[in-house]
Amino acid sequence: MLVLSACSPGSPTPTPTLSLPTISRTAGLTPTVTPTQAPSIGVDPPVLRGLSLQVWHAFAGGAYDVFANQVALFNAVNEWGIVVTQTGYGDYTTLFDAVNAALESGETPDLVAALPEQTLAWDASASVVDLSPYLSDPAWGLGSDMIAGFPPVFWSQDNLAGKQLGVPAQRSARFLFYNKTWAHELGFDGPPATEDEFRQQACAANASFRTDASLQNDGYGGWIVDPEWQTTYSWLLAFGGGVVVPVPARGVVDGNVYGFRTDPNLAALQFLKGLYDDHCAWISTEPTPFDSFARRSALFVSGDLADVPMAKESMSRLNNADEWTLVPFPGTNGSVLVTYGPSYSLLKSTPEKQLAAWLFARWMLSAENQAQWVESTGLFPLLNPVLALIGQYRTASPQWEAAVEDLSLAQGVPQLASWRKVRYVLEDGTNVIFQTNTPVDQIPSVLTEMDTTAKEIR
Repeated sequence: MLVLSACSPGSPTPTPTLSLPTISRTAGLTPTVTPTQAPSIGVDPPVLRGLSLQVWHAFAGGAYDVFANQVALFNAVNEWGIVVTQTGYGDYTTLFDAVNAALESGETPDLVAALPEQTLAWDASASVVDLSPYLSDPAWGLGSDMIAGFPPVFWSQDNLAGKQLGVPAQRSARFLFYNKTWAHELGFDGPPATEDEFRQQACAANASFRTDASLQNDGYGGWIVDPEWQTTYSWLLAFGGGVVVPVPARGVVDGNVYGFRTDPNLAALQFLKGLYDDHCAWISTEPTPFDSFARRSALFVSGDLADVPMAKESMSRLNNADEWTLVPFPGTNGSVLVTYGPSYSLLKSTPEKQLAAWLFARWMLSAENQAQWVESTGLFPLLNPVLALIGQYRTASPQWEAAVEDLSLAQGVPQLASWRKVRYVLEDGTNVIFQTNTPVDQIPSVLTEMDTTAKEIR
């Protein structure tokens, strides 16, 4: 029943950076490297002189550009003369395969910006450095005040049984894009806070199309169905569900079993399919949902925080001046926001190279660098002090500001290495329900099949 083609690795050719790009400096935001004393972790600063590091990642678009700029700047200003060479891969599956091959050959990168579940897979073979000693080191560490400036969910995603396997490199989330102006015209004063309010607004939007003589638009108005795994996962959490069932510790990293067929998960998917059956949700064939959003064909669409510029472009091109915002997913268990993204992880090498790689990762996390990162990518700030440095950006981006305000709701994804595959089971199962128009009373059988498939590939 389930098509797992999404699990297969991609094959883009990694493109190493052959020459350094032009360094972009934001006025007043010149990153610096603070001189430090001899560390307590056993490496003297002189041995860092002139070390060369390999950093692999899968950043794209604005993230690739700002990362390349910041690599170049680090190479120019760091006091140790450390030289970082970056290699970008087309996607995270290709990056994962490349690192696996490198681990087998023994020619590994020093630092990887990878998804947390990928790092868990490498940690299972004892290939990942525990960053705890680096974080707490009096000379090279971040310091408790700086760590306190990060949302806890960003740190906890990479903390496993007391080991810190990474530090956040980039975080985003999936939201509901919501047309406030149209909702007000429909009689609603604000975004939905529960699943009942979401249904009321989505169905009212659809009903507005049934008042004219045209039959062709009678399916429009509500939410555009989005089977993307992070969207479905958010809905499951909003109904008090989830995807893993804890079991007693057995001394293994992947010590949980997946459990899709639960009452809360069933309630969430039956709710969504019920919206579709009642014409309060519909399936779009357009490449992105944002033109439909701008045409007022959908009151709600789902999208990533990185999609905000795309939505703005659609609204501008289609001359829609409506006020819109981003809201978390509402349900019986309150509103839910799921954050996700890559982290910097050190792969085991020599003490000198590990420290040098840590120093680069630490430098990337400075508030000045993160301010440039936010302005280039439109994603979450990784630490609170960044907000004071981007006042103009915040003023010009009310949707981004609304997203940041919801960070207090944020949750992470399952801390399981197998999640890199099983997440596609969730996406494929949702596709089955909507693409085959599965009756509501048959959704339990789909969840059972998802459990079976998850068990097999895990």
